[in-house]
Amino acid sequence: MSALSFLSEKIRVLSRVTSVFFVLCLTMMVPVHVALAAQSNTVQTDHTVATLITASDAADEQSPLHVALRLQLSPGWHTYWLNPGDAGEAVTTEVTAQGALQGKTSTIIWPVPLRIPDSSLMSYAYTGDVVLPLSLTLRKGDAVQNRVEVKAHADWLVCASLCVPESGDFTLTLPVGTPAPSAQAPLFEAAAQNTPVPSPFTATMTPQGLLKISGGQFSERSVKEAWFMPDQPGLINQPAEQKLRVENGDVLLQLTLLPEFKGHRSLSGVLVLKDADGAQRALTQAITVSEAPAVTPSAVAAHTGLLKEIAFALLGGLILNLMPCVFPVLAMKALSVAKMGHGQRHAQIGSAACYAAGVMVSFLALGGLIMSLRVAGSAAGWGFQFQSTVFVTAMTWLLFVMSLNLLGVFEFMPVSAGSGLNAHKHGYMHDVLTGVLATVVASPCTAPFMGVAIAGALSGPPLAGLSVFAAMGLGLAAPYLLLVLVPGLASKMPKPGPWMQYLRQFLAFPLLATCVWLVWVATLQGGAQSVLMLASGLVMLAFSAWLYGVAQVRFIQRGMTHGLYGVYGLAIVVFVGALSLLPILAQSNGNVSQARASGLPEGVEAFTQARFDELKAQGKPVFVDMSAAWCITCLVNERIALDIPATRAAFAKYGVTVLRGDWTNHNPAISAFLSAHGRDGVPLYVYSPAHGPEVTLPQILTPALILKTLEQ
Repeated sequence: MSALSFLSEKIRVLSRVTSVFFVLCLTMMVPVHVALAAQSNTVQTDHTVATLITASDAADEQSPLHVALRLQLSPGWHTYWLNPGDAGEAVTTEVTAQGALQGKTSTIIWPVPLRIPDSSLMSYAYTGDVVLPLSLTLRKGDAVQNRVEVKAHADWLVCASLCVPESGDFTLTLPVGTPAPSAQAPLFEAAAQNTPVPSPFTATMTPQGLLKISGGQFSERSVKEAWFMPDQPGLINQPAEQKLRVENGDVLLQLTLLPEFKGHRSLSGVLVLKDADGAQRALTQAITVSEAPAVTPSAVAAHTGLLKEIAFALLGGLILNLMPCVFPVLAMKALSVAKMGHGQRHAQIGSAACYAAGVMVSFLALGGLIMSLRVAGSAAGWGFQFQSTVFVTAMTWLLFVMSLNLLGVFEFMPVSAGSGLNAHKHGYMHDVLTGVLATVVASPCTAPFMGVAIAGALSGPPLAGLSVFAAMGLGLAAPYLLLVLVPGLASKMPKPGPWMQYLRQFLAFPLLATCVWLVWVATLQGGAQSVLMLASGLVMLAFSAWLYGVAQVRFIQRGMTHGLYGVYGLAIVVFVGALSLLPILAQSNGNVSQARASGLPEGVEAFTQARFDELKAQGKPVFVDMSAAWCITCLVNERIALDIPATRAAFAKYGVTVLRGDWTNHNPAISAFLSAHGRDGVPLYVYSPAHGPEVTLPQILTPALILKTLEQ
């Protein structure tokens, strides 16, 4: 081998050794950078890519360590804020630091969430690339080590058309030293820009939910939109519209408070103000609840709203007289006017006044009871008493006894042969009781305008609410009052004669038909046992009424007293025996039987909130029919407008799924749906198209109205 070749070979070997040495140095350096990363291991699920990140590439004792849970969500999926809203669960995480420095925290610095309305619900959530920062205060730990190990465990819920709980454990290691921005630092900067800042403004709220923001000299341009998101669920109606006004440099925002808010003296959350240019400002706002609402222009608006509700209540009560359950009672009162004759004006006026008093006091009592139950936490609404089998049975018995009275089986409080005002004094209490009866039998019915009026009455101050119920009672009593108080109308009544006896007997049959309907309602509520008890009571009451009638005819009219009290006593014993069946009915399970659900027409499904949400997530149009077996208005609408071939064909043509909710017995999901749509009773008809806002239809339906709604 020549010297030149030898030298060349040595150079080649030396070059290889140098290369190996250089690669070895690089290899020794790489693990350090990988182990001391500003991003943890990755937890990947079907819907999320989750990591733990830090804003700096090192840690020291002088400054807090900024870490964050990063959730990269699949399109269409979201996770939840501190207050998830009406559904969902907030993200939770716990971060600990060990090693040279130690610390622990679970307090997330929440960015401003999105508002995601979903039919009657509202969620506060995040979508896309979600960064949830935490600040970790560090203190000295193990002096031997020169690095910090950061560990975290997180739980989160992701939702789209369905919800999936997910979790993950994360670990990353940082050196101890002077911190410098990491590669993930821009993510923290973006999260900070979307994090609410403490509000410089003063916020007060009336007990009726009127939020007033002062101290900013606001204008309609500087605040074009505004909304408030509480940091606690269950205090305000979150999907309800928050009406905005800017007056005298203040922002006025109307919140809808839930009964659970009663007793709270403060509220906190995020206030978002958006100007005319679209610039958004998010503030953490503390709110003080004032003892009484201040007298502002908004008070005038509230007064105007109350007058509107009273007007609606008056109209609704007036139309209520046309309902099948109320009209027989009104006809009986008209018959009593004719029976008194044209000359007994004082008796007629007294009768009308007592009847009106009975109606209005009953409406006030029913309204006060509903408001009291709602304050106590119950979801009671209009007609709630008909959800009780005991009440339905008692109403059946009462109407049955009244029909026996109209048929002449017995007489209530027989009168003397005299005439005039003194002869009618006995009937004033009867007039009051008739007014009470009219209210009771009217309560399962609803009429146009009543839904808005009742919802306003139950959501406002108690005194205002009672005035709305009083107006409703006045509307129900108005026809009979007009008949008596307007001489021209009363004079047109036909003269007393034999026709009155036949008309009186005829009026018994609508009451008997109502009894049949109520027996059907009791069957759905309590099953065969309830029907057995109800029917047994009817037989016993009929026997008691017959005994009472026999005593009247055989003893009183003949002036005989021997044996009278024995017959009366037997009638009372049988009557009490019938009443003793009510406790047995009260022990029934109270579950709605499957008869009504299994009898749904073709193409109609039973309502559940989950099914409604599923259809909406699939982009399908939905028609929701909330009804009850004891709601005559609901049954009439089903027969003439909903369950007919033309309407079914229209639903099929437009691909509409019909969901029917049965509120015959109490159902919390249906109660929540009613409340979210500003209603406290049935019927409620809501059309939710595939795209666009929901449409709430009137309480009286026609096929043409339904078709027009679908076409639009």
